[in-house]
Amino acid sequence: MKFDLHTHHYRCGHARGEMEDYIQAALARGLDVIGISDHSPYFGREENHPYPTLTMAKSEFAEYVNEVRRLKEKYRDKIEVLLGVESDYFEKSAQTYKNVYDHYPMDYIIGSVHFVHGVNIFDKNRWNGLSEKEILDTKEEYYRLIEKSAKSGMFQVLGHIDAIKGYFPSISDVKTNKVDHALHVIADQEVAIEVNTSGKMKDCGGWYPSADLLERAKYYNIPITLGSDSHDPERIGEDLDLVRRHLKSIGYQEWYFFRNKKPVAVSL
Repeated sequence: MKFDLHTHHYRCGHARGEMEDYIQAALARGLDVIGISDHSPYFGREENHPYPTLTMAKSEFAEYVNEVRRLKEKYRDKIEVLLGVESDYFEKSAQTYKNVYDHYPMDYIIGSVHFVHGVNIFDKNRWNGLSEKEILDTKEEYYRLIEKSAKSGMFQVLGHIDAIKGYFPSISDVKTNKVDHALHVIADQEVAIEVNTSGKMKDCGGWYPSADLLERAKYYNIPITLGSDSHDPERIGEDLDLVRRHLKSIGYQEWYFFRNKKPVAVSL
């Protein structure tokens, strides 16, 4: 069985194509399940749409959900369409986000940390002039927030758990026990992580997480899933077979997608 749980479309302001384009692409690539998971609005902000090039507006979320549900029905005999969202994790407004999601029939929610100390991890300029101590502090805060997101109870999947390396690859070599501590917490909470194949779109190349982090995740028996993080229909299901072979080679025997927030195991 083939699936891809991490996809975006035009509503977020930085992806190409309609939701249905991604479903059609999934069908063309022989997928059995496609998850729709565009970026969540900034529910913790007073403004309706503070960052139009990052996320959809708060006022769009109900229609987003309704469109996924319509497409679920339209394609139910061809492919299973899942209702998801990639949700930012903000510690101070986590409960606000949870209250919103509890009103909708979500199949799964991907929790992603995009901001550390108030700055986007994909802001290339954020690393300019930082001392070694400041770089270490940034990495440790990133993994502290990942821990908190795992403990929040909001998420079935944690997104791209080493994406902080995206435009600063050398941060992977910065040693800290906070990474393994975060993995231990994720395992305790029984939250899945994704193999996210979009790292190749950034300076770091490859996948999130890196091969060594994946092996450590297997050591902790962390559930695994797949997401292309497609912002273009052409990337749907990207590297699916390569990821599957790699996971088998390090000892994984199954991976998961989520229906009604319940894990569905699929043999690799």
